Amino acid sequence: MSVDEATAVDLNKTEEEAPPPQRPRWGLRIGGAVVALLVVGALATAGVLGWKLKQSDDVDDAARAAQDAARAYAVTLTTVDAGKLNENFEAVLAGATGEFKDMYSQASNQLRQLLLDNNASAQGTVLETGIKSATSDTVEVLLYVDQSVTNAANPEPRVDRNRMVMTMQKVDGRWLASKVDLL
Repeated sequence: MSVDEATAVDLNKTEEEAPPPQRPRWGLRIGGAVVALLVVGALATAGVLGWKLKQSDDVDDAARAAQDAARAYAVTLTTVDAGKLNENFEAVLAGATGEFKDMYSQASNQLRQLLLDNNASAQGTVLETGIKSATSDTVEVLLYVDQSVTNAANPEPRVDRNRMVMTMQKVDGRWLASKVDLL
C-alpha cells in the first residue's frame, strides 16, 4: 500500500466517521416566526374587518329604525284637529327632544290659538323618505309629506306639499326628532 492509498483510505474513514452536517436552527426559527406573524396579521385583519362590518350593520339598522320613526312622527307633526289640540300637541312633544322640543313648546300657545281661531285641521301623508346621513345614534331623514288642510275660510281641502329634513336622535332607546327643517 502506498502512501497515496493510505491517505485515500484515511480520508474515506474520516468522511464515514464524520457526523452529518446540521442545518442551522435559526432558519427554522425565522420561518416559524414569519408563519406566526402571518397568522397573527390575518387574525387581526379579520377582527378589524369584522368589527367594521358590525359597525356598518349597526348604522344601517339605526338608519332604518330612525327612518321608520321619522315617517310616523311626520304624520303626527302634520296632522292636527282643532277639536283635539291637547292630544295633538302632547303627541308632538312626546316624539320630540332637544332644540325642536324647546322651539315647539314655546310656539305651541300661539299655534293653538291660530288653529282654534280658524277651526283648522290637517292630515299629513308621507309620500317618500330617504336617509341623508346616519350614525348609530343620529340620523337625518329626508321626508316628502303632503298635508291636506282645511279651515273656516277654506272648507275644501287644499294640499300643501312639504319637504323636510328631520334629525332623529336616539334617546333612551327611542328615536326622537331633535330638529325639523322645512325645505
